[in-house]
Amino acid sequence: MKDTHPTPIVTAGAPVLRVVAPEVPKELFGTKELTGILSAMEASLRSAEFGVAIAAPQIGVSYRIFTVRGFVVAGNERNDDDPDVVFINPKIVNSSRKKISVTGEGCLSVPNVYGTIERAEKVTVVAHDASGKKFQRGGSELLAEIFQHEVDHLNGVLFIDHATDLKKTLPDGTFIDYD
Repeated sequence: MKDTHPTPIVTAGAPVLRVVAPEVPKELFGTKELTGILSAMEASLRSAEFGVAIAAPQIGVSYRIFTVRGFVVAGNERNDDDPDVVFINPKIVNSSRKKISVTGEGCLSVPNVYGTIERAEKVTVVAHDASGKKFQRGGSELLAEIFQHEVDHLNGVLFIDHATDLKKTLPDGTFIDYD
């Protein structure tokens, strides 16, 4: 999948980011079309310096798909050789009652903006891989945050809809309030 050129990441204001994405139909599994979408997502994610995950709507594709960098899923140090993990038609099936306040959450579709948001400390996701095989994956802290953030994208929700203390980073590294 590494030969695909990155698709530009869609930013806030684009209608595709505010639509509830439909599920990937069964007949799309195993097709060149799905492989192309996944390749474009991987290329776009890997082209983003600080990106750890991306949802299909962020590249303008309205399907319930997100991809997480492999080193994050494995809980390792950054390693670009770790294969990314694809979640197709994901559903959060369990969330801890305990919430954590995440400071500094950001989004590739809202560049240079960060805020504080409440997230479940632990979540479990059921999804399908690229071949259509169902799997389950639990995560805590950063991985749980990513799962919730990406499922929000698939539901037409941006983190700025619920975050507080939003700040924008200027080119000189200073922060200003984000409106």
